[in-house]
This record gives sequence, C-alpha cells and structure tokens, in this order.
Amino acid sequence: MIRFHAVSKNYPNGTTAVDDLSLELAEGGITVLVGPSGCGKTTTLRMINRMVEPTAGTVSLRGRDIREIRAPELRRGIGYVIQHAGLFPHRTVLDNIATVPLLLGWNRKKARARAAELLELVGLPHEMGRRYPNQLSGGQQQRVGVARALGADPPVLLMDEPFSAVDPIVRTELQAEFVRLQKELHKTIVFVTHDIDEAIRLGDHIAVFRTGGRLAQFDTPERLLAHPADAFVAGFVGQDRGIRRLSFVKAAEVPLRDGPVLPATAPVERARAAREPWVLVIDDERRPLGWAAVPELPQNGTLADASLLPLGPTFSLVADSARAALDSALLSPSRLAVGVDTDGAVVGVADAYELSATTVAADAAETEANEDVEAAGDRAGAGSAGGGEG
Repeated sequence: MIRFHAVSKNYPNGTTAVDDLSLELAEGGITVLVGPSGCGKTTTLRMINRMVEPTAGTVSLRGRDIREIRAPELRRGIGYVIQHAGLFPHRTVLDNIATVPLLLGWNRKKARARAAELLELVGLPHEMGRRYPNQLSGGQQQRVGVARALGADPPVLLMDEPFSAVDPIVRTELQAEFVRLQKELHKTIVFVTHDIDEAIRLGDHIAVFRTGGRLAQFDTPERLLAHPADAFVAGFVGQDRGIRRLSFVKAAEVPLRDGPVLPATAPVERARAAREPWVLVIDDERRPLGWAAVPELPQNGTLADASLLPLGPTFSLVADSARAALDSALLSPSRLAVGVDTDGAVVGVADAYELSATTVAADAAETEANEDVEAAGDRAGAGSAGGGEG
C-alpha cells in the first residue's frame, strides 16, 4: 500500500532527518512509527502526504509515486490527525468534520449528514455537533479530530501523536475507541508515538527508529518484544518487555491449579489442613467471595464465619491476556491470580512464577514453529533440486 524505497531527507544545515529508509506498510493495517525525539518518525509520516518532500528516494501509494499526484489532491485523499486536534475554533464541530467533503465539492447537506454519521461513529452525541471546539474537553476534541480525518472516507489515515496531550485515563479510552474503529473501518493507518506501550497496544507492525533517522527494526509487536534486533531496540522497548509480552498470550494458556479454593460452608479445620497461608472462599456457584488469611481464622466454625479480605481483580480465561492474569496476582492480597469463566465461576489460581511459565512456553512454541518452517523450506529446496536433476 505505502512503500518507501531508499528515502532520505537532508536539510541545508546538514541535519539528516531520515536516512536511506526502505519500508513497506501493509494495506488495512496499523503501522506505528516509534523512537526517541529527533529520530525522523514525524518526518517519515509527513512525507506520505508531501508536507515534507524527500531529498532522495521514492514514496509510493498503491504503486504510484506520490510526486505524480498534486499535493492538494493527495492530501484530500489522506486523513490527518495531529496533537490537540487542530480544529478550526470559529467553526462548529459539525462544520469542522465536514471540512474535507466540502473541499471535494460535496453539497452542504450531504457533507453535514456525513459529519453527523461520523460524530456518532467516534462516540459523541449528535447535539455536540452544534458546539465549538473550546466548549469540548481535550478527549472530545481528539475524537472530533479523528472524525474530521475520516470525513471523505480516505483509505489512508496519518496520526501524529494524536493522544499524547490528554490525561492517562482519557488516553486509554481513546486508544480503546481507536481499536474499535479500526476493526470496523480497516483503514491503512500510520501512527506516530514516542510511547512504546501505546505502540504495542495499537500496532500490527512497529517500526523502531534510532537517532539519525535510521530504521532499527520493523516487526510485529510480539516479535519486537521477543527478539529485539540489537541493544538499542532492547533498551528502547524496556527491561520489562517480558511482562509486556504477556499481552500476546491468551489467558486460556495460563497454567491454573485448584489451589486453596474452598466453599464458604467448609469447616475452618479443612482450611488449616490445606497448609496454605491463604484460602480463596467461594459460594455455592463457585463465585469468589474473598481471601481468608489462615492464621487469622476463628478457632472453629466454617469459613462463612471468617473475616474476608477483598478479592482484588480476577481475570477471564475467555476475554483476557496473561498480562491481566499477572495484574490479578500482583494486586491480590494472597499474590495469587484468580481465573474465572464466562459466568464468573472460579476455574483455578496461579502465582507470578507460574504465570512466567507462559512466556517460556510461548518462546518454546515459537522456536518449534520456526524450526518447522525452516525444515519445510529445506525439504522444498531439496525436492526442487531433485526434480531438476530428473
């Protein structure tokens, strides 16, 4: 879809913003450009819509050199979202969203109808269309910015740190909304961020740039975490990349055990006989009620008589990742993660050490898969060679 071939951008003062970049960005996917300040990621993004012209090399869109397309025409077919939304303060929200359709010659009624559709698509109520940008929160403005970029239904969407100016809670909400929109729209998206967690959460592929505009690694988030190309990439991804990798392991793959799980009707003696410091107390339908500290249990009676500590977050074996399971373990008073099924019934528990085994298992499975692919390639090569001799 988008191809960079030997692209460089040099400035008269001697600065090299992008250095000999060759990269292919898949159609219908999210490619995240990430790296330290001054690494050329925004320059790379802006070369796609010719807001920056390359010094050397070729940028092509669907096989066509973008220099063959007039810059205004090119930009009207590419959505563009920046920090702080960049909305026109003197126009209503609806008119902001309708900007590009009107530039393309749509009549006002059709453009405003499209704007109203997009307002709903990004999760804002229709009455907000009559407001002006200064009457919106930062997160609402960013949603309007995304809606405006989608105004004429462009196949390509460029996003330059669109969520960096909002607070962490709103940012998480916007990221989730962005993922939802992409599942529905299937745009080709190029997304710039300096936040590796955002890159891993949103990207289908990640391009890591080093200072000087050189591409350090281009890979899927999972492979980037598992196999950083060099010390620079490993350092940029962070020392906790093993924990981040758990986001790509399904919770269903987490090794669970029955552990110290007992019904509230169980006698206290049974909890002591388990020889565990904590017991998870459940109801008749195996829904968790809370944790009981065994040393603090009453002398007799049942676990229903015990004082229970709050459960902490559980994790779903169907909907969550192993990262959610680790959070469950770390935030639990017992340091045990509690896995539940779709009905909220307890399936089992696991500690942090058991959860770490999922990463080891994932590594082993990946290594085995790679070896199988290599072996298949060797067999195909041998078969081809044999056929040639025959």
